Amino acid sequence: MKVGINGFEAVIPRFGYNSEGLPNRVGSSEVAFQWLCELNKIDKKNEYVIYLPTNPTSDLPKEREGWEYIVLPIKPLWTIFALNPAIRKQKFDVFFSPTHYGPIFVSCPQVISILDISYKHFPELFKKKDLIKLNLWGTYSIRSSKKIIAISNSSKNDIIKEYRVPEAKVVAIKLGIKEPGKSKMSKKELFEKYSVGEPYLLFVGTLQPRKNIVRLIEAFSRLKASDMKLLIIGRRGWQYKEILEAPEKYGVAGQVKFLETVTDEELPTFYENAEAFVLPSLYEGFGLPILEAMKYGCPVLTSNVSSLPEAGENAAVYFDPGNVSDIAEKIEKVLSDESLRAKMKKEGFEQVKKFSWEKSAKQVLEVLEEAAK
Repeated sequence: MKVGINGFEAVIPRFGYNSEGLPNRVGSSEVAFQWLCELNKIDKKNEYVIYLPTNPTSDLPKEREGWEYIVLPIKPLWTIFALNPAIRKQKFDVFFSPTHYGPIFVSCPQVISILDISYKHFPELFKKKDLIKLNLWGTYSIRSSKKIIAISNSSKNDIIKEYRVPEAKVVAIKLGIKEPGKSKMSKKELFEKYSVGEPYLLFVGTLQPRKNIVRLIEAFSRLKASDMKLLIIGRRGWQYKEILEAPEKYGVAGQVKFLETVTDEELPTFYENAEAFVLPSLYEGFGLPILEAMKYGCPVLTSNVSSLPEAGENAAVYFDPGNVSDIAEKIEKVLSDESLRAKMKKEGFEQVKKFSWEKSAKQVLEVLEEAAK
């Protein structure tokens, strides 16, 4: 089987580069990167051609027999104007786009992956040009693909309902958990670097309206513990002005700290020492930070909507993301009950064992092979 892959997401940085000169990958970028790495490990039988808009990053698999990179010049609408003509020169059994957008008018079967369709639930939270692209090109890609990979049963059901596609066309494949490197700094050095101290609650994610950070800050302002702090780790996405102004609005400016430059290597220390991790999102395709927090023994509180209960199952405490009082009450409940936190940590360690990138990539390979038939 000859497989073509759109590797755009794996190499294009949405949030710049880290200290090692590698892209800061989040969301679809991280998923595309991990699937490429694992497919290279588990499959030496089939032939892969990966198309990129830049030279492969140093952390991508090296070229070998059956694993080739083709670099196409970067240009606007790269998938249409650079990738499309290149694909037509090859004879693929299947073409895989680990993104919402597939190439157009290709002769071989296509597979795309969709992390979520939050743009259908919360269109007001998206830039107009992105919304048009998602609705037009995204719909075309869904209709023209032979198989669609969703990353949770919740997302799968949303896609089937919203686009009225056959259930057999959509396959839910759970993701894995990345393995960050170890920080060269001690906990003391790291906390001094960022001028933070304990105790603290932790949020990790891109600053954007869908993450519901403003309500989290309002709920935090209602907590009884006067010495508690809230660390918000993540880069600015879009429509973040209200988020940055929220601590002042709710009278907790001195207790809320925004950290934009924390590296993947430093993040585990913040998880390990937090009183709890809180993810109040209005909608998530999967919710990887939940599992990352659990992996490092951090109790997790999260929303009772979309795919989040799938990720956390019985190991997390859930709240209504639209109800600030409920968010505050559930946080108070976890903070005040040491035995509950110990139970959540233990169950969290068991929950993360269910997820791995190797298992995820094996299922992706099965989908590609089925589509190629």
